[in-house]
Amino acid sequence: MAHGPRVIVAGAGALGLNVALALADAGCAVTVCDPAKAPQASSVAAGMLAPVFETVLDGGDDADLDLLLSARNLWPALAARAGVEVDRSGTAAVGSAAWLAPVRAGLTRLGFRGADLPSSLLMGLAPGVSADVEALFLREDWRLDPRQALKVLRQAAEAVGVAFKAQAVRERGDADWLVIATGAAQGLADVAPELHKLTPIKGQILRYADRRGGRVSLRGEGAYAVPGADGLAIGATMEPGRDDAEPDAASLAPLVAAAARLFPELAGATFGVSAGVRAASPDGRPLVGASVTPGVILAVGARRNGWLLSPLVARIVTAQVTGADPGPYATRFDPARFAA
Repeated sequence: MAHGPRVIVAGAGALGLNVALALADAGCAVTVCDPAKAPQASSVAAGMLAPVFETVLDGGDDADLDLLLSARNLWPALAARAGVEVDRSGTAAVGSAAWLAPVRAGLTRLGFRGADLPSSLLMGLAPGVSADVEALFLREDWRLDPRQALKVLRQAAEAVGVAFKAQAVRERGDADWLVIATGAAQGLADVAPELHKLTPIKGQILRYADRRGGRVSLRGEGAYAVPGADGLAIGATMEPGRDDAEPDAASLAPLVAAAARLFPELAGATFGVSAGVRAASPDGRPLVGASVTPGVILAVGARRNGWLLSPLVARIVTAQVTGADPGPYATRFDPARFAA
């Protein structure tokens, strides 16, 4: 039985489960609370661990690449610890020569050099991809299956004594610490006023159940494509300010068109839709660290990089609970940076 600090973790997504497992491994008595009334953004994500292409294609700050790479580098040990399957096959940016030119320049700026793939090799790696695209392959970006990862992370946490309760949290109560890892949920803003800095972002992903998509992830113009056991995932919309998880045909139209450009056979094909709500801070980095409220720690707002950053976030939170050194990246995530 754990005899360390008693910690309640609010939220059982990628951040919450990784935090709970790390805290339990450090000797804390951990309880995870999550009402699970709606699909978690973690479960409907594509599961990309993509520090490089996220920086190049998603307008990330070049100065943050070091922490994104450091977070990714924590995944092999976490995968071995918890049984998460991490696919390190790599990712290809695919599109016209004109679209790939700034991508290539961005990689060069960051110190990377992608490999040009001949059409025959690309077709072997991603059967059905458009014959009109060129491809630039990069091994630095990985991926995982979110559903498998959530399942085994929970099992690993339960195996070391973490308790789970299907309920919402409204206060710290008699616990020593409350860690808020609730994504875009604002129900705890009275407890941690920093949560008011977060903006919800709705994301929708298309899933083509009868297509597998091949062996590598693709990043294209207006869409990405990720193969998986439950079909080819094409994502994702980014709808700031929306906090509903209902499929929306109107906002999906550009994504459907982008899917058909990547894989012409998908034009008119039947697909399912997964929708989730994630949260973002004003600068795109998560809020990780102490709230102004004593005994409350934040682990929220990772935007598109919840899976990628989760082991680094867990390390920082655990250090703060146990009094250890939180490492060199804690200041960049400090919730107090918006306290003007």
